[in-house]
Amino acid sequence: MIGNVLSRLSQRVHAASRRYSGIEAKLRRALTVYLHEKNESTAEGFSQYEMRLPSHQNAIDAMPGWSSAFPPLAQVSAGTIPLFADSRILKALATHGSIEGKHVLEVGPLEGMHTYILSEYGAARVDAIEANKLCYLRCLVTKEILKLDRASFHLGDIQLWLRDTDTRYDFGLASGVLYHMPDPGEFLHLLSLRVKSVFIWTHYYDEAAMPKSDVRHNPFTGIVESRSVAGMTVHYHERGYQHANTDASFCGGMKDRHYWLRKQEIISLLQHLGYDDVVILDDDPSHSGGPCFSILARQSAAQ
Repeated sequence: MIGNVLSRLSQRVHAASRRYSGIEAKLRRALTVYLHEKNESTAEGFSQYEMRLPSHQNAIDAMPGWSSAFPPLAQVSAGTIPLFADSRILKALATHGSIEGKHVLEVGPLEGMHTYILSEYGAARVDAIEANKLCYLRCLVTKEILKLDRASFHLGDIQLWLRDTDTRYDFGLASGVLYHMPDPGEFLHLLSLRVKSVFIWTHYYDEAAMPKSDVRHNPFTGIVESRSVAGMTVHYHERGYQHANTDASFCGGMKDRHYWLRKQEIISLLQHLGYDDVVILDDDPSHSGGPCFSILARQSAAQ
């Protein structure tokens, strides 16, 4: 009887051994394939290195999400928007007058193409403040390609910069930034203490031009806050990004909750803050992103 038990046990051991041998063989084959593929990959080079002939195009390709095109003279391919010849900025500079030899503050340079315009128009120095890390790195690539030697790009919060610096700027450029801010009124307040003349392009809230039935109104939460800015009451209309920040090319604000101001309140606040000469350059209530306008605000020489 014991012999029969041992015989059956021996058969089971042999069967298990054959099964495990089969599994071992499969694992060995899989490991061989993996190592072969790994060696093939290693032979082609590690992904964090650039194997092509050194060029400016390589630097652009290393940074995904470009929005801006480069001037033709650069002979590179990036984004598609020709911000290097932005008519809004060119009109602002024509209206303002020469910035040659002037000290300029740029808020939100994005990828450095407006910085290029400021440099081409003779600014002696440009401090460009960018909070988006990827945009900042793209700006450094642009600086190298376009040789923006009189521009300095700084990564961080513009409001902290304005609170910390003692510099008085002759001209400021804030295109496409006001409506992204969690506290746009305080930004304008701080700006007024450091910048004598400023160009602003921004979206604004207008319930007549953009009613609740308008798809452009969808990102608004319906929450409206009344805040005091330097003693003036301003209405903040809350808005969210609806997960747009997950895209590699996202270039909005630092927080999901940001606020749009009303057009007339922007103008009145600038005047309240000492910009006694405020000129509307363009106004487009039907813009696909929401009503927008551009203004040039200047403080008198006595201020």
